[in-house]
Parts: sequence; C-alpha cells; structure tokens
Amino acid sequence: MPAGPLTIPALSGPLDTTWRVPGSKSITNRALVLAALADGTSVIENVLASDDTRHMRQCLERLGIVMRDGAPGQVIVDGGRGRLRANADALFVGNSGTTVRFLTALATLVPGSTTLAGDQHMAKRPIADLVSGLVQLGVELDCPTGCPPITVRGGKLAGGTLRMRGDRSSQYFSAVLMAAGLAESDVRVLIDGELVSRPYVDMTRRMVADFGGRIDADDAGFTVRRVPSYRARSYVVEPDASSASYPFAFAAAGGHRISVPAMSAASLQGDYDFVKVLELAGATVERRPDATVVRGGTLHGLDVDMHHISDTVMTLAAIAPLMIGPTTIRNVANIRIKETDRLSATVNELRRVGQQVDHGDDWLKITPRPLKPATIECYSDHRMAMSFAVLAACARDQHWDASVPVTERQIRIADPACTAKTYPGFWDDLAVFYPGGLSW
Repeated sequence: MPAGPLTIPALSGPLDTTWRVPGSKSITNRALVLAALADGTSVIENVLASDDTRHMRQCLERLGIVMRDGAPGQVIVDGGRGRLRANADALFVGNSGTTVRFLTALATLVPGSTTLAGDQHMAKRPIADLVSGLVQLGVELDCPTGCPPITVRGGKLAGGTLRMRGDRSSQYFSAVLMAAGLAESDVRVLIDGELVSRPYVDMTRRMVADFGGRIDADDAGFTVRRVPSYRARSYVVEPDASSASYPFAFAAAGGHRISVPAMSAASLQGDYDFVKVLELAGATVERRPDATVVRGGTLHGLDVDMHHISDTVMTLAAIAPLMIGPTTIRNVANIRIKETDRLSATVNELRRVGQQVDHGDDWLKITPRPLKPATIECYSDHRMAMSFAVLAACARDQHWDASVPVTERQIRIADPACTAKTYPGFWDDLAVFYPGGLSW
C-alpha cells in the first residue's frame, strides 16, 4: 500500500449502493484458536486476511498446528492439543491484541516455554490482569513490565477459580474461556466489577459451544466445563461489525443509502448495535435477514453510553462535527489501552480539524465547529484512519470554515497503510465511489 498522506475529497450527491465488508477479525481469530485446539480438520470460511489474522495464523503454525489455504477466503486447519509444541524462538504478534491475549492463555496448554513478543506499540499494551488471573490457576509466567514480551511455561492447566478486573479488556476473559475447556477440571472465572464489552465474551461463549465446549454464565462470572477435546467442524465467519460501522456512518452522515450484505441483527457481534446509535441520531435503519441498510438524513448530536461497543467510539466521534448540536460519549475508559490511547488521540485529531472537545477519564463531548483543513495523525491505529476518512468523505461546503478557500478544504490521512491491521481493502472499497479513484 502506498505511503500517505492520502487526501479524501468530499463526495457530492447521494449514493444508493452496496458496500461488502470483509470477515470479522474477532470471529476469525477465535475460530482459528478453537480450530487449532479441536481434534481433527476444521474448514473456516470467509476468513479475514489482515495483519492481525496473519499474526494469529503464523503463531499457531509455529506452535505445531497445520493450516493451509483452500478456496478463496477458506482456511483448512488440522488441529488438536496433541499437535501443540513449544517453539524455541519468540512468537511475533505485531500489534495484535487478540493474538497476544488469546495465545497467552493457549500457551498454558503447550508443553515447555512459549514467549510472545510484539512491536514497539505492543510493548506498551498492558496484559498484567490476564497474567494475574492465570497465576491464580498455578500457571508460571514471566512478564516483568506488565506488557509483552511474556513467557508462559505450560503443558497443563489446572482447574480452579480465578478473578479478574472486568473494566480493562473483555479479551482477557475470552482468552481464559477458550483455553479453560481443556483444563484438568472445571474453571470458575469471577468478574471484579463490571465487564466491559460483554458482547465479545458472549460471542466467545457461543463459539466455544459451536466447537463442542460449554461455558455457563451467572451474575458473578463464568464456569468453564472441562471437555476431553473440542470438536473440529466447518465454520463461516460473519462480516466484521466493527468494520461495518464505517459504511454505516458514511451513509448516515453523507445522506447516502448503503446496504451491507450478510450483516444482520442475528450477528454474534455486539458492535452491530452501532446502528441503534445512528438511529438515535436520526438515520434510518432497515434490518433484513440478508443485509442491513442505513439511509442518512439530518443528524442530531446525542448523549450515549458506548461501554459495550467501544470499538465504534471513534466512528461516532468522527462524524459528530457534521451533526446538529453536541455529542457526548460516556463510559469508555477502556479505549485508553487499545492500539493507542484512543480517547486522547480522538480528542487531539478532532481539535486539529477545528472542533471544540471537552473530555475526562472516560468521556468526551464534541461541540461542532466549522471544519479546518488538516492531516490526521493515525497513531498506527487503523480505526483512526478509517473513522476520519468517513468525516472527510461526508464533509460538505456548509461544514467548513468560510474563511478557508474551497481549494484548501481538504482532510488527509497521514498513515493510510495502518488499515492493513484489520481491513486492508478499505481504501479500494471507498475509492469505487469516486469517479477518478483516490489520489495517492
């Protein structure tokens, strides 16, 4: 992908079209882990090809799992716990949070020492809560900084009880829940406080059940029932609901009508509820069995708790300058420990384009002001690039500071290549709406 900056011109005229979103990263990486642990051969369809899923696949292969490509979008996995073996070299996870967290738990089942390491951004992403939880089950780990690299000495995961803070990352819980089905006995996972992004854990429970496991839930936490093994199977990955937030926001803020095929209310993914937020703001949403259609209109600012759909916070924040009245997003402290401090990054870049932004530890309020030209810094975060691309594409003349010449009313994305993390084809999908494409 060419280097930036990439200029995103405003699109004129309403569109009525289809935007096909690639497979879910969250589901793909869970499916790869569960297929790796399942005895036999699994066939995973509609697999997302991205940096995060590539890191997961390569790490699992280095741990002894056999994976091969079949038809387009298909990965065939020869799995089973008996295939797992430690690798003498550190497994490189890049900046993939799901990879490092899920494989930290999986490594407890791998005989010997497994080290997981990432890039400079991963070295700042905390994992101490997961470490603490696994230590409570008797696992031996080395993680001196509380962030990767991390070394796990595995081979056998004891049953028992562990407790983890719920307000950090739901991925810590998903990691334990997937590995714990193969523990020596049942594992009780208690939640300290409120569990953030709980729909992702519900997704994990449903997928574990699909592969032959069982996880019971109650008000205090979860009980993972021991099973002899997971069962191999065929599995189809849904389109990515977090990625779908961009065409949905594009439709809502730009006055377009966009259909996303195969994205329905039956989705496993909590981020599908982003369409409810757009409805509250004034968009029209049509939920079909085979697609979701969003039609834009006049949007009004709103006050919304996004605790459970926090990966879509930046999508909403980026189109808030185009709404009538202020938008307040609450209860999202957990986005500070994502690929970057997303709350601070969003505040910085909204101010860069001339917006009034107030914020606290777990909230931000955007009061629309006339837009100013800017190059958006991405902080190596894919969601920053895609969210602000939607703002740029939907900004009309009436949204701009009148003192800015028409020829200078531009928003650029500094690092477009960072979208390769979860959505490598994003710019191609956006470019089809421009008669001359996008200018690199």
